[in-house]
Amino acid sequence: MKRNIAVIFGGRSSEHEVSCMSAANIISWIDKSRWNIIPIGITKEGKWLNTEKLDDIRSGNWVNSGVTAELSPDATRKSVIMTDPDGTVTDVPVDVIFPALHGKLGEDGTIQGLFEMADIPYVGCGVLSSAVCMDKFYTKLIVEDIAADANIRQARFVGIREYEARDMNALVAKVEARLSYPVFVKPSRGGSSCGVTKALDSFQLIKGIEKALEIDSKVLVEEFIRGHEVECAVFGGGLEKPVASGVGEILAAAEFYDYDAKYNDPDSVTVTDPELPGNATETIRRAAVRIFNALDCYGLARVDFFVKEDGEVIFNEINTLPGFTAISMYPKLWEARGIAPTELVEKLIDNAFERYHETER
Repeated sequence: MKRNIAVIFGGRSSEHEVSCMSAANIISWIDKSRWNIIPIGITKEGKWLNTEKLDDIRSGNWVNSGVTAELSPDATRKSVIMTDPDGTVTDVPVDVIFPALHGKLGEDGTIQGLFEMADIPYVGCGVLSSAVCMDKFYTKLIVEDIAADANIRQARFVGIREYEARDMNALVAKVEARLSYPVFVKPSRGGSSCGVTKALDSFQLIKGIEKALEIDSKVLVEEFIRGHEVECAVFGGGLEKPVASGVGEILAAAEFYDYDAKYNDPDSVTVTDPELPGNATETIRRAAVRIFNALDCYGLARVDFFVKEDGEVIFNEINTLPGFTAISMYPKLWEARGIAPTELVEKLIDNAFERYHETER
């Protein structure tokens, strides 16, 4: 008998459209002989809707659905409450959830907490790891403890809290005392490079901090690293020993790989298994697993690094719900290792059940 899987997408973050693209691919890759798929979209305003047509997810027309679909936090129900336009209410049982949400309120542990309350298995990292990995500042604090043992280092950084921006002169002095220009300015909890700027002087630093504060109350200023920008996919956790894929390199058309370069510039490309200096590839693969474990990740994550021309490996950041779009590195890296997207999705769903049953023992 087929079981029910809810795929949740959209959301209130700046990555809403990318989430819809990911969900459409995930749904197309799910084995329809095993699963009844319940697509649930969250609008930018936060309304939960059910849609039945894959084309509507791709086009964005799903937001016009008249059927609301709210996940019940009641652990005895394990269901989505559907309400038709005529007021008819139906409880639809859910066996497992595949969140395809990126960024704030989807990748930061908030919705994972709802899944835990509902007592429904779900794909991906749990509450703690999702929250910590979403916050670049706290990620760095944890990775710092294992960086030397993993034969890597991190980009030097300065963390900024919102109240410090009241005295911008003192804040600029703080950054300049630790870092040299150019620097990158990032929202600490922004996803997909949203709100990231490059500053060449104090004026651009101030503008970058102001822009980042529009997205988050914490900001990260990092040293500029010149080198290869690479990513590594990790799968596993629990009873499944985490394993790393090969390494993929980003060849950004823009000066750096921001949101537009990722999704709107056709000249940006990704390459699997690039030639990197020294023993960088194996260092990255080992470090990716170490970081995955240190941050208590589960299921999947994409770990990002820089590689300098002398072979030095520098940790950049980690993404606990990487994209599944046509150009996303996570599925492409596994496909390069002989795991087709359809197989990858099934492995992730099976892994979700393994964690659930493990915690029940």
